[in-house]
Amino acid sequence: MVKKYILYGALLAAATLALQLMQYKMVILNRSLELYGVALALIFAAIGIYAGKKLTRPKQLIVEKVITVMQEIPTADILPPDENLLKVYNISKREHEILELIAKGYSNQQIADEAFIALSTVKTHTASRL
Repeated sequence: MVKKYILYGALLAAATLALQLMQYKMVILNRSLELYGVALALIFAAIGIYAGKKLTRPKQLIVEKVITVMQEIPTADILPPDENLLKVYNISKREHEILELIAKGYSNQQIADEAFIALSTVKTHTASRL
């Protein structure tokens, strides 16, 4: 008896499935343009979502941190002036002071401030000796 119920249930399920398929075929035949429009809209929506996510995702950082390393320029040890050499090269003591500041790497303005002279005087001493 149970086998009969299972057989009748399976036949009813197959018949219901067949009727549903026929109904879907009728819907597809009668509403094919609308269904194609919906399918096309879904495809374009999916493409739009994909493109939007791809274009708006955060960019990968190439440089995370810039580190500036300052290195002190080595300066030559300044020896006291040799009076004989200053006379040989005809260099005054003031010109020697200016040349020492140049050797330390000072700019013209820094030399002028350090030696309490005008910027043009620093340029004159530099031009006469270098």
